[in-house]
Amino acid sequence: MVSQDLYAQLRGVVVRRRGKAVLGPIDLDLSGGGFTVVLGPNGAGKTTFLRVLHGVERITSGSVTWSEPAKTAQQGQAYVFQSPIMLRRSVRANLAYPLQLLGLPKTEIAARVAHWAARIGLSAALDFPAPRLSGGEQQKLALARALIRRPDTLFLDEPCANLDGRSTREIEEILREATQAGARIIMTTHDLGQARRLADRVLFLNNGQLEEQGAADNFFTAPKSPGATGFLNGDIIE
Repeated sequence: MVSQDLYAQLRGVVVRRRGKAVLGPIDLDLSGGGFTVVLGPNGAGKTTFLRVLHGVERITSGSVTWSEPAKTAQQGQAYVFQSPIMLRRSVRANLAYPLQLLGLPKTEIAARVAHWAARIGLSAALDFPAPRLSGGEQQKLALARALIRRPDTLFLDEPCANLDGRSTREIEEILREATQAGARIIMTTHDLGQARRLADRVLFLNNGQLEEQGAADNFFTAPKSPGATGFLNGDIIE
């Protein structure tokens, strides 16, 4: 369960590629738990922003500071990509792998694997090759593999982008359960309906800048920036 005292501070964070700034400069205090949704048009820097927070994107300048040592903070995090990455092993092995890295006892690993396989409807497929699952099943497996570690913070990059309505609904239910259990979730999405359903807080990125942030209710009913207003109206944002 994430501590309400766990926070991140970004100060002057800039990411440049081939001499061009793709993110920043960004100054942000990110504290507390709940569900934060990162919105913005294509190319706004949303994925780069998630990677910066997770510590896997090299920043050109500035700093990212967590309220605990960086290594400890990263160990308490998990990241799920838009296109799920499956180990070329069984469903069981995919679920067990992160717990094996933690050195947990075999009995606890078996119990957690059984629980999560049942939760995502794959109990009968535990010995089935994970790469042969459907897209929706793979995404649910990737999410379960992240949550099985009981992370403090979960980063999600467009986890439902290529899924049908049923799979999207099932994943949203799992995410709600995770936040209710105390996890902090930070997720990018292009689905405004999904953002309205899930978000407690919204960060709006535009051209690499953090153009607006605040409580989800306020953002969706009374956006303050021209970019956010246009985005919510369905305008093309340049």
